[in-house]
Amino acid sequence: MDYDRRQVTCPQGQVSRGWHGPYPSSSPTAAPLTVARFTKSQCQPCAARAQCTSSRESHRTVGFPPRELRDLQLRVRAEQQTPEWKTRYAVRSGVEGTVNEFAHGHGMRRCRYRGQGKAHIQHILTAIAVNIERLSGLPPTEEAPTPRRPTAFQDYLDRREIPRPKSWRTLGT
Repeated sequence: MDYDRRQVTCPQGQVSRGWHGPYPSSSPTAAPLTVARFTKSQCQPCAARAQCTSSRESHRTVGFPPRELRDLQLRVRAEQQTPEWKTRYAVRSGVEGTVNEFAHGHGMRRCRYRGQGKAHIQHILTAIAVNIERLSGLPPTEEAPTPRRPTAFQDYLDRREIPRPKSWRTLGT
């Protein structure tokens, strides 16, 4: 993109014929857009056409931000490659994952109850549940404890070769 000459050069060496804008975007929060157009006579015979546009009969149109915003983008992208920025962002990315889990995984965009106090309690209880869920998925920090000695009743069942259930929940089955 050559802002001074108001033209764009494609990877195949073609130079745009039209430069329009910057146009205001449809969203009030989005940046304005500058548009450069190539002609049909430039695009139709091009061997790399399929990589640029999916239209069979039309030409290529390129939209990009004005110079000030483009310069800002380039500066910020260069800053994002520094170790200091990556260290700062590592903290943010960890928090964003947790916020995303609450919003999408646990329905925290809407509260079940009315009132700030009840909503606060819902948030606290959900946070406790998430922490328990996370802790239960961690590997054990120490070796498993040694099993308890069998009780006298369990010894009695074993001596008579009577099968004993592993849990009281299986007694009815």
